[in-house]
Amino acid sequence: MGRPTENLARAIARLGGISGVLGVEASPVYLTEPQLVREQPWFANQVARVLCGPQVTPLGFLEELLKVEIELGRDRTQGEGAAVRYGPRVIDLDLLLFGNLVMQADHLTLPHPGILKRAFVLLPLVDLDQGLVLPDGTVAAQALAKLEYRREGERLWQE
Repeated sequence: MGRPTENLARAIARLGGISGVLGVEASPVYLTEPQLVREQPWFANQVARVLCGPQVTPLGFLEELLKVEIELGRDRTQGEGAAVRYGPRVIDLDLLLFGNLVMQADHLTLPHPGILKRAFVLLPLVDLDQGLVLPDGTVAAQALAKLEYRREGERLWQE
């Protein structure tokens, strides 16, 4: 909602201010056709590679991401005015990977379970690292090549 590319830029800037973050590199922004709730504006998607110091933990970093979402206007409440699941939202920050860590916790699964199914995730990941290998040994570029999607410039379509 609002100005998606500006929202992403603001989120990327805020990531650099998180304690223990040593650097942030961002992929290009891709505009993605909505998939589950079709009648809504297209989504703007981007991936950031965040270099963290040894004191940063996955759950601690996820907590910081949720704080950034709130600062940028994300409403995760269930009441009137709250975002509809898979519907329009100001920002949605997901922790996709944390090095080669594999974990399952109440509110965090690493790697993110949707990585291999979503061109709007894999394409920007590959933009940042052509040789990226996921913790299970999957080469991100090869996983992307297996997906059925269409790209025209910054626009992505995927059924």
